[in-house]
Amino acid sequence: MEQKQLVAQAIVAATDGQLSLEDVVAKIEVPKSYDLGDYAFPAFALAKIYHKAPQQIAPELVEKISLDGFDKVEAVGPYVNFFLDKKAFSLEVLQEVIDQQANYGDQDLGHAGNVPIDMSSPNIAKPMSMGHLRSTVIGNSLAELLKKANYNPIKINHLGDWGTQFGKLIEAYKLWGSEEEVKKDPINTLLKYYVHFHQVDQEQPELDDEARAWFKKLEDGDEEAINLWTWFREESLKFFKGIYAKLGIDFDSYNGESFYNDKMDEIVEILQDKGLLQESRGAEIVDLEKYNLNPALIKKTDGTTLYITRDLAAALYRFRTYNFVQSLYVVGNEQTNHFNQLKAVLKEMGYDWSDEIHHIPFGLITSGGKKLSTRRGNVILLEEVLNDAVELAQKQIAEKNPDLPNKDEVAEEVGVGAVIFHDLKNDRLNNFDFNLEEVVRFEGETGPYVQYSHARAMSILRKAGDVSFDQLVGLNDEESWEVIRQLSNFPAMIKRAVEEYEPSVIAKYAIHLSKSFNKYYAHTKVLTDDEQKNTRLAMVASVATVLKESLRLLGVKAPDEM
Repeated sequence: MEQKQLVAQAIVAATDGQLSLEDVVAKIEVPKSYDLGDYAFPAFALAKIYHKAPQQIAPELVEKISLDGFDKVEAVGPYVNFFLDKKAFSLEVLQEVIDQQANYGDQDLGHAGNVPIDMSSPNIAKPMSMGHLRSTVIGNSLAELLKKANYNPIKINHLGDWGTQFGKLIEAYKLWGSEEEVKKDPINTLLKYYVHFHQVDQEQPELDDEARAWFKKLEDGDEEAINLWTWFREESLKFFKGIYAKLGIDFDSYNGESFYNDKMDEIVEILQDKGLLQESRGAEIVDLEKYNLNPALIKKTDGTTLYITRDLAAALYRFRTYNFVQSLYVVGNEQTNHFNQLKAVLKEMGYDWSDEIHHIPFGLITSGGKKLSTRRGNVILLEEVLNDAVELAQKQIAEKNPDLPNKDEVAEEVGVGAVIFHDLKNDRLNNFDFNLEEVVRFEGETGPYVQYSHARAMSILRKAGDVSFDQLVGLNDEESWEVIRQLSNFPAMIKRAVEEYEPSVIAKYAIHLSKSFNKYYAHTKVLTDDEQKNTRLAMVASVATVLKESLRLLGVKAPDEM
């Protein structure tokens, strides 16, 4: 039984059901110090019922509580503090992890419901920068977490492959481009043209009109515009897929903005039929005043569509295709207003499933405190960061373990994993500054530290040789207790991470478990021959299992040796 439930049942029984089980569970606290027990119940909620001070109620409750499942129960001021039966609890937790292995923590929150996740979504013809990392790795981790909670995630890379920027790129290519130059180094060359366009159009604003004209041609199916666009898109996808392979991430769909080009007319028709479209200064809008939002601009004065028109088409297409129970958009903080408008327009169209659309916002990665921007050319390329991280990992492995047999493979897993883990250990709404040397350290709250903790556990198990986990005994020493408690928390952490769409819950959990395990290892001779040896090894094996699974849920590999 979940231990919180055990505590709650003891309180309900002692109060003759004056409070419901749900009420008690909600009020149970975890004391900051182990000296005050594993769980505490504040008696304040019973003051009105018993017409007594909480300090009087607490000791009276203690008298009525059975010690079954507890080492002791005591009153401290207005609190009833519960100390779990360490032997029974540790045995139960270890048996569960050993039996379930990587399935430990699995739960059925989603009942196999479909959840499309709009994530990563780089713009074609531009290299992937560090700015794309967050959406990519947060989206991927959420997919793994949802899968563990029995949802069916569908990862969609909604490529930025449509819009006026492609008019700008085509205009830039026509003015300064060379086919030969693009073929040699497609992405960097196209970026160079794009940046140059923005430098020149400061002095020559008429270039913007030319760019808009090219995009209109693209929307109208002009052969030259389509051919150039198709070429830029294909080259970009080849480049992106190389980076995704390095990150260990794949997608179920690469349907980008262009896929919805022929699906927007239906959206405009529905809006017209429902009387939702209004004209405003030559443009067509949907008024959202009742939602306290600015009007949603559906068509510009020149007749071209906007992001929201395509996103409305995408939302409707995804609902019809996947009949989703939730639809997630892992997109930066700055797009919050856009998604509020998207949901409001869908609601006005009569689609109540818009309530299941969730924007999963996140903060910025900065460099030296400055925002990264492709347009100004102030860009840190993701591919270069990953390569540099692997190189740093190689240097540290060469110093720590020069005879490691597969050190290049391990360096790849450690370097790339370090970058992913660093992103995901930060609360997703927070901005953070990126410093590679700090990210790829083997000490501190880093990915390599967690990976190293897993490798250490595996090393102990290798030294132990063949071990049987058939006849385990309970552990009741203080050193193992913190590790056992951490292991027991894993299913609750999964549930919280899924409900809050917050991978950092798992990253922080993995750091805490690693710290508890390393402290245990420093104080305990695990391989001493006594009656608890196999149980201690079962705990080491459980730590290895849960750390590996935690890292997997973040999209990070767990090498067995480092």
